[in-house]
Amino acid sequence: MVLPAVRVKELRRTYGFEEVAIVPGDVTTNPELSVTQLPIGPYNFSIPIIASAMDAIVNPAFAGLMAKAGGLGVMNLEGLYCRYDDPSDALNAISSAPKEEATDVMQRVYTAEFREDLVGHRVREIKDTGAVAAVSITPARTKRLAPLAVEAGADIIVVQSTVTTARHISSSFTGLRLNDLVREIGVPVVVGNTVTASASLELMEQGIDGILVGVGPGAACTTRDVTGVGVPQVSATLEVAAARDEFYSRTGKYVSVITDGGIRIGGDLCKAMAAGADGVMIGTPFAQTHEAPGKGFNWGMASPHPALPRGTRINVGTHASLEQVLFGPSHRMDGTHNLVGALQMCMSMVGAQTIPEFHERAELVVAPTIATEGKVFQRSGQI
Repeated sequence: MVLPAVRVKELRRTYGFEEVAIVPGDVTTNPELSVTQLPIGPYNFSIPIIASAMDAIVNPAFAGLMAKAGGLGVMNLEGLYCRYDDPSDALNAISSAPKEEATDVMQRVYTAEFREDLVGHRVREIKDTGAVAAVSITPARTKRLAPLAVEAGADIIVVQSTVTTARHISSSFTGLRLNDLVREIGVPVVVGNTVTASASLELMEQGIDGILVGVGPGAACTTRDVTGVGVPQVSATLEVAAARDEFYSRTGKYVSVITDGGIRIGGDLCKAMAAGADGVMIGTPFAQTHEAPGKGFNWGMASPHPALPRGTRINVGTHASLEQVLFGPSHRMDGTHNLVGALQMCMSMVGAQTIPEFHERAELVVAPTIATEGKVFQRSGQI
């Protein structure tokens, strides 16, 4: 008997931060020569690091501190800050809730009515710190809230959901059209999240200025557990960066690629940039700072979803100031502090003085033993 041919789907191999390493270059430079600017539309930030739009991390005051450091803080416009005149009690309720009650408490706290009158107030609070005012909005509310935010002085609009595409099928008469949004509001638009070259190209064709890469890698995110959806960050960044380069060669417009989530240490940041990112968006390392409003706790934007939570509250503790996390000095050997210094040192080892040079010269190799090779005493705790 001859069996019929059976077609079996093959899985492609993808890679995360712990599976790759950066090859040193043939030429090296002094670290202080490394220029780490991140462009988004007309803005240039001196460090390529963005604080995630999480209520436990970015309030107006934290956005101001990120600006003073040379980076950008994005505030979640649909979170607690536009539901309460003073969100302190709500933040404390989440942070102090027993572990087994944390999700219930978050769902209850986030049922408070959203107040459009607070949109302009919060944007103006960010502007009063001297920061570039960047706010995050979900696609469902972007048409209504983006114009309100821009009217109040918002400089950058971030349209963000777990997965965002240029072609979204819904039952609404007219959904969000990103090309219309870009044309109407007149400020840079950053869109996310995505992980494939094809979806990224379609988003770039809408006229956006930046794109967020990553589905489910964040420490507080459980999307990969709940839905099974996600791609490891190195492979995802490589794909989206390739789309950016293709789009730039075709149109002359450069869309900044921002790897969002999964970055714990300096090595992760460097690998994201070597894979083609222009910048990174970081959450939990900032939640661990003394200045963060979460007081040593962090939770994702989808954690309080009333029907299908896709995140959890995590106890990350407080370990350092924002200054130490970004610039040191570091008294830890685990790479969690002085992230900018780590990037500058990595760039010097590759022989790159700018991020575009780093993209061109950095070589990534598959290295599944990179974290364990020769580290027997470290792994056994004999330090």
